Amino acid sequence: MDSIIILIEIAIIIILIILNGVLSLAEIAVVSARRIKIQKIAETGNKNAIKVLDFMDHANEFLSTVQVGITFVAIITGALGGTTFSEPLGIFLSQYIPYSYQISFIIVILITTYFTILIGEIVPKRMALNDPEDYSLKTAKFMQITSIICKPIVRLLDGSTNFALKLVGSEAKEDLVTEEEVKLLIEEGIEDGTIEKEEEDIIKRVFRLDDQKVDMIMTPRSEMIWIDLEDSIEENKKKIINSKRSIFPVAEEELDDFIGVVQAKDILSKLFEEDTIDIKNTVKSPLVVPESMLSMDLLKEFKQNQSYVHMALVVDEFGSVVGLITLNDLLEGIVGDIPGIDEEDDPKAIQRSDNIWTIDGRFSIEDFKDLFNIEKDLPGEVEDGYTTIAGLILSHAGRIPEEGEKFEFKKFTFEIIDMDGNHIDKIFVKVKDEKKENKFAQDKRDE
Repeated sequence: MDSIIILIEIAIIIILIILNGVLSLAEIAVVSARRIKIQKIAETGNKNAIKVLDFMDHANEFLSTVQVGITFVAIITGALGGTTFSEPLGIFLSQYIPYSYQISFIIVILITTYFTILIGEIVPKRMALNDPEDYSLKTAKFMQITSIICKPIVRLLDGSTNFALKLVGSEAKEDLVTEEEVKLLIEEGIEDGTIEKEEEDIIKRVFRLDDQKVDMIMTPRSEMIWIDLEDSIEENKKKIINSKRSIFPVAEEELDDFIGVVQAKDILSKLFEEDTIDIKNTVKSPLVVPESMLSMDLLKEFKQNQSYVHMALVVDEFGSVVGLITLNDLLEGIVGDIPGIDEEDDPKAIQRSDNIWTIDGRFSIEDFKDLFNIEKDLPGEVEDGYTTIAGLILSHAGRIPEEGEKFEFKKFTFEIIDMDGNHIDKIFVKVKDEKKENKFAQDKRDE
């Protein structure tokens, strides 16, 4: 009879340890499951997914239920194990050692604890981490029943916890997804193969565009091609034909005295209709924006103002034109360079060997940082406000450099190989191999 009772109690202890494991499995599964995946499953009508979302929305109650369940299971397992096995083990050990009953109790507790930790904690938690969404769905019904049973105790504990938190002045903060967390998720997706490299580039450019001002991606004034109404029709025709652009700012004598913009297709239409053309009659109202405007705000302006052409003139605080920006510039800020027949060649960085590059002076500083995996702002980038590699050199040198001049900057050596007046046109960039230099320095010390 005693042996039957012992077997029943052993079975109860095994069940309790398994129950502990299920609670641990459910806890880690729900906490680790990605909400967006569960939402997609719930949209198909899966009832367990809806339950899991409810657990996520009421995380405090869910975790309290799990803790209450695990605590009660641990207490019952310890008490039952101690009373069931310690006495017969103590009788057996009394033949050989003193304090047999005390020692047998400790042995039983250690064995019970070992299996509780192994089967009731570590194994189920590892399982949950391997496939949290699947296990959260499988345990949803069980956890719903458990939460109903434990509800009175959970409410008491929840109320007591809130009261204690108020006493110590701790308040819950709103859980917001930050830009850094999104970037980490993207990196995880790339490692898992669920996100392509091109998709990562686009997402990163969108975040960057939100922080960039229009002066970082605009065409600067020095490179603008504009129509001067004081020039003859023939001169303006040559300018339009040779430029290969499709839209031009229009001004009288000075670019700062602009009156609008004109599209090449409008001029062509008029020429088909008439032998002569008055460019002033084809001018359209321009969108004028300050150089401090964020690129994303300009994109909204383009979307909202249908009457404007998709070109904006950028002005400084004194109202002088400093550049122009098109919808295509903003699009390239998101998807990367898009070759166009009406555009000049974009500034390039050409790799000559492992550590040597030839880079155009107009090459974007953001593209330069991407090229060499630089995450932080460069010295003077914010203070001086430069947006190109030429601007970086001017900021570092503090003057207009001469052709053939070299500059050392961190791990880079810049050599000016072509100047166009005061404009830095081409730069020879050599990147130091830090690993080789460190090895060389180490060899020198060893000698």
